[in-house]
Amino acid sequence: MKRQHENLLLGAARPSGILHHVGADNVKGGEAQANDIVKNFPKGAKIFHLQGQPGAGPAIDRNKGVHNVLDKQKEMYPIIFEQTANFSRAEALPVTDAGLTAKGKPDVIICANDDMALGAMEAAKARGMDDIAIYGFDALPEALKMVKEGRMRATIEQFPGEQSRRAMRVAVAFARDGKKPDAPVDLITPVAITKQNLDQAERLGEMG
Repeated sequence: MKRQHENLLLGAARPSGILHHVGADNVKGGEAQANDIVKNFPKGAKIFHLQGQPGAGPAIDRNKGVHNVLDKQKEMYPIIFEQTANFSRAEALPVTDAGLTAKGKPDVIICANDDMALGAMEAAKARGMDDIAIYGFDALPEALKMVKEGRMRATIEQFPGEQSRRAMRVAVAFARDGKKPDAPVDLITPVAITKQNLDQAERLGEMG
């Protein structure tokens, strides 16, 4: 009974709405992946695309961003193999291997997160295809290390630290003065991290 009462009190104190949302623009993140491909493969490229978990918001938005760019240039940048690997490294390896068997070697593999990119990298390496350009998303320390070593072409930085700082500033202003943000949503534009701009990655110091 005491626990039930505490839960009711907590529920009553919980706000009815969200004051502010700070996040990354996943559509623009997907566009950043595709735009980097267009930049680095001006004569065109055959592409594999490993999508995230079906129905998940980030997966939907990242997929949309990739297609926003590449669908306008389908003849030069055809996606010859596209399948979900559920944001999983373990699933990405056999999915990529199946694509390589069915479609042959692509020029590029786009992945909706770094774990899938690392799994795709293992599959390509096992076949002696280390020169496939692999794109990840999330700028995890392990992926940044692969970018630095030239084994991954790029990963997408979402600036989670900056997201936290912006959210904290809004929360402090509201707590102190009751000031609400000018807009309910603040989306940060992700960037493609390559060897050339590796210093922009927030988690660079965690590479080990």
